[in-house]
Amino acid sequence: MAAWVGVCAGVAAAAVLGAGGVATADDGGQRGKSERPGYTMTTDGVFAGKKSATTAFTYDKKLVPVGSWVKVGQRTAPGGATTVSLRVKGLKAGHTYGVHVHAKPCAADPAAAGGHYQHRPSTDPSAVNPRNEVWLDFTADGKGSGKATAHHDWGFRKGGASSVVIHDKPGSSGARVGCFTVPFGWTTAR
Repeated sequence: MAAWVGVCAGVAAAAVLGAGGVATADDGGQRGKSERPGYTMTTDGVFAGKKSATTAFTYDKKLVPVGSWVKVGQRTAPGGATTVSLRVKGLKAGHTYGVHVHAKPCAADPAAAGGHYQHRPSTDPSAVNPRNEVWLDFTADGKGSGKATAHHDWGFRKGGASSVVIHDKPGSSGARVGCFTVPFGWTTAR
């Protein structure tokens, strides 16, 4: 079993492939690629302000306080079916958040993460839905913790998914209040 482990800016990610799989790190360690379908990864980070963040940015310190924590996991099975999981701690208790996988990495500018990752890219507003995108909406509990999981029968395209963005409300839109850059993997075969 081949394994790739990368550490970047205090955030660890690991990809484990099935028998015969080969993993390589490219794009500065921000992606995992396999020559055979299958990818498993978890990564976590701590939200920091715009000037000090490297992978986890807070844009609204009331909803995503500096020091709050995020963990994202991905499991892509042979054939491409993908599950993405999210866990958070330290957010505003009782608040309902929208979370989506976005196309680009995070930066100090909330718009840097680009638009939602779409399985079938489209400008049609009806394509903005949890079947064509990865939605991880949740309500933080009394301690500010929350979790969500999304499962799809498709995998990510190479270079198509790079972050999760936390929005101030659930659904298809809302102000960006936090962003976490994630080393999502892709499959090369369907």
